Amino acid sequence: MTSSGLIVALVSMLTPLCVHAQNYPARPIRIIVPSTPGGSVDMLARTIGARLGERWGQQVVVDNRSGAGGVIAGELTAKAAPDGYTLIMATISSMATNVSLTRNLPYDPVRDFAPVTHVASQQIVLLAGAGFSAKTLPELIALAKARPGQIAFGTAGNGTGGHLAGELLKILAGIDLTHIPYKGSAPALVDVISGQVPLTPISINTALPAIKSGRVRALAVTGAHRSPALPDTPTMQEAGVRGYESYTWYGLLVPKATPRAIIMKLNAETIAILQIPEVRERLLADGAEPVGNSPEQFGAFIRSEIDKWGKVIKAAGLKAE
Repeated sequence: MTSSGLIVALVSMLTPLCVHAQNYPARPIRIIVPSTPGGSVDMLARTIGARLGERWGQQVVVDNRSGAGGVIAGELTAKAAPDGYTLIMATISSMATNVSLTRNLPYDPVRDFAPVTHVASQQIVLLAGAGFSAKTLPELIALAKARPGQIAFGTAGNGTGGHLAGELLKILAGIDLTHIPYKGSAPALVDVISGQVPLTPISINTALPAIKSGRVRALAVTGAHRSPALPDTPTMQEAGVRGYESYTWYGLLVPKATPRAIIMKLNAETIAILQIPEVRERLLADGAEPVGNSPEQFGAFIRSEIDKWGKVIKAAGLKAE
């Protein structure tokens, strides 16, 4: 083939992609959510989806596909057509910790997805039952050192953000706590309120009603700074656990071969939505802190989270399921 013929061939191949991107979106969009309705990730997907629908005049459908720690939703998205009409509102579990915790993971978070943007991060708060003897994190650490393995913490399940936040505390504080996995954060919180289990690391938005009612006590939050939703609660680092930082996070991704123009359009629109005052206020009220960054920055963040939590999982001796 001559050089001119090659150019014509390349242009003919690229033209449909360019036209497709220019016309996007021309039909309803689906955002797959790796959880049941009503939680933090579902709320974010519905908030972003509703605004995208308003701006583009297309329906945005939230498709809840819970189960297997996000594996079901991740596999479904990875196998979808790379045309911008299927997205995933991914979580730390589906895109970072599953790499180390799930045997024969049916997708690769780096190889099979194209990042759009990091939507939000949410700190976890370590809660103690109102009747628990330790009233502060230093008191808890001292008690745990005096009673190794005798103090338990409940979480939404093995490998969840709360579980790994607890394992990181054990490593950095040099204490031995016993993990009790539940089938969701709600039953773990119920048992902490009732005094059946003394502690739970849990997402702030789930914890806020119980904190405000005085049924539990917030010992510390897990971020590098205090949470706007709990300004009077110290961070782990302020309470004496040096180097501690842990978030649960959420972000949009699409199948890997999705055209770059569509990815950038989704990126720009999502970031614009996150800057709307009402949207920011709603997220912050629920303990979620808006982010919004480039696809490259989000991709680098995902790779760093895979590495960070892989080391924690190995150090904690957690086994792949």
